[in-house]
Amino acid sequence: MSFRARRGLSCAALSIVISVAAGSVASAADEVNIYSYRQPYLINPLLEAFTKKTGVETNVVFAKKGLIERMAAEGRNSPADLLLTVDIGRLTGAVNKGVSQPVASDALSRNIPEQYRDPGKHWFGLTRRARVVYASKERVGQDAVTYEELADPKWRGKICIRSGQHVYNVALIASLIAHHGEQKTEEWLRGIKANLARKPAGNDRAQVKGVFAGECDLAIGNTYYMAKMALNEKKPEQKKWAASVKMLFPNTAQRGAHINLSGMVLAKHAPNKANAIKLMEFLSSEEAQKIYAEVNHEYPVKDGVPWSDLVKSWGDFKPDALSLAKIAELRKKASELVDKVAFNDGPSS
Repeated sequence: MSFRARRGLSCAALSIVISVAAGSVASAADEVNIYSYRQPYLINPLLEAFTKKTGVETNVVFAKKGLIERMAAEGRNSPADLLLTVDIGRLTGAVNKGVSQPVASDALSRNIPEQYRDPGKHWFGLTRRARVVYASKERVGQDAVTYEELADPKWRGKICIRSGQHVYNVALIASLIAHHGEQKTEEWLRGIKANLARKPAGNDRAQVKGVFAGECDLAIGNTYYMAKMALNEKKPEQKKWAASVKMLFPNTAQRGAHINLSGMVLAKHAPNKANAIKLMEFLSSEEAQKIYAEVNHEYPVKDGVPWSDLVKSWGDFKPDALSLAKIAELRKKASELVDKVAFNDGPSS
């Protein structure tokens, strides 16, 4: 059973057959094998374009969790060539687990700005997303906000947010530490906690639903969730959630909004290394970055690539120029602060 034949199956279903077939996969010269935390429908248009352009077939194992650990357990026998994931924490987590290798590529250096790639050349950003404030159109009059302002008592009982330990929030808190230091960030976290409308729970869309339902006036979430809600034909009620809020890009008049990434790492024992690097370079190219923008409604990392019309409608903003590598360094401290203030216990604790 070839890797290609298994394309699209879950990682759990492959737990036995991958190790058995690893030898035959490694010998393929016209394939590249991808472990992906990104859902297939988000990346298939890109992979189809790559195969059409190069003739190299792409084979995907998708899972919501456990792929980095699987790569580590498989070691030299792993069929994985490339890992696709989201969040700077997961990218650096792959490096820290020892499942990546550096890539020296002029194309990657040219296409991806320095702040969105690893100084050690192990991870590379592909798309950007801003961590923004979704504000009620009916109950919030202001059209600008800062992250710091969210700790102001005027928002007491008005903020919804997912778990403080979720990777998206840990990265945001790490950025606050980078800008203000640990003590001021702890004070900020305590202020946010006091302003919560409820215990942190659910995903980013659930926070916007909270605004729609009147449970809170502000929600913190990533930009691309607006597209997921506004275009959701399977769950049209989410369109109402999206229509009830306006998107505010924090700190646009100052340092800029916090930015996170989706990205990629080359597997340490990639059996199809040359093809994997070819795919990495393609994913950073203008052609692929345009596909990302139109299909996923994320912000390209490559300068000059136009945003989708929907994303343009959200307005322009200033991205924080802070290096993602710096944020990665401070994630542990950010996570510790979340526990220190008992953030996930909610506002009354």
